[in-house]
Amino acid sequence: MLSYRHAFHAGNHADVLKHAVQCLILEALGAKDKGFSYIDTHAGAGGYALDHEWTQKRAEYRDGIAKLWQQQERWPELQTYLDAVRALNDSDELAFYPGSPQVARHFKRPQDRLALMELHNNEIDILRDQLRQDGIAIHHRDGFEGLVGLLPPTPKRGLVLIDPPYEIKEDYQRVASTLAKAHQRWPIGIYAVWYPLLARAVDRSGQLKQALAKLGFEQVLCAELMVEQQADDFGMYGSGMIVLNPPWQLDSKLAGLLPRLGQALALDGQADWRLEWLKRAES
Repeated sequence: MLSYRHAFHAGNHADVLKHAVQCLILEALGAKDKGFSYIDTHAGAGGYALDHEWTQKRAEYRDGIAKLWQQQERWPELQTYLDAVRALNDSDELAFYPGSPQVARHFKRPQDRLALMELHNNEIDILRDQLRQDGIAIHHRDGFEGLVGLLPPTPKRGLVLIDPPYEIKEDYQRVASTLAKAHQRWPIGIYAVWYPLLARAVDRSGQLKQALAKLGFEQVLCAELMVEQQADDFGMYGSGMIVLNPPWQLDSKLAGLLPRLGQALALDGQADWRLEWLKRAES
């Protein structure tokens, strides 16, 4: 079941949402001098050449990062995200796109530690070539199993990004069961979960949200971006990010960002966004 290659989708609207939220969380962690840990359960290849034949096959980045890239000055709230993209491009031309590991490396300071997991035999080799450096541990292993084994990390504050391909429906169940175990071992960690919003016949986002809201985390924030009308039988019309233990003010930052992203990345008149607390401890 290791057929998924993210190069076909690099830089699309789902990547923009995922990496924008990732950057907002890493900004918050980096605001303090104390080091943080970053763990990526499904790291992929690390970064992607946008002229590669796989990426060009669907060229999804043209309706994603390319729309922001053309008007960077309009997105001050995404400055660090755009900085991470610029770090891989030698000129104003958009030629490379960073996956979540390259985004995380952009924020890494000497006191921070990154742990990246990838199971695909070809992707892991590319990942090692791209991100071999001190303070970055790369593991050729199943990310769900590996996450529990790496917790609690050192430093003790940090972020886990979980974004499986969801090629099989069991991935939804594994996300929930893995997070239940992770909460037992590292309850103070920030966990960000990406998921697709699919056609009505196959969408399982509702079940995932319900399952994560029932875990032991006191704060569960959900952000969704829909770029077109939902189909009945096939296709991804948007995506979401569920953040467990979100950093302070992430909700207010997303409240300002999501409407603008929805407008910028819309593919039809049905584009929309949603921001909600799935669970929130009483103050």
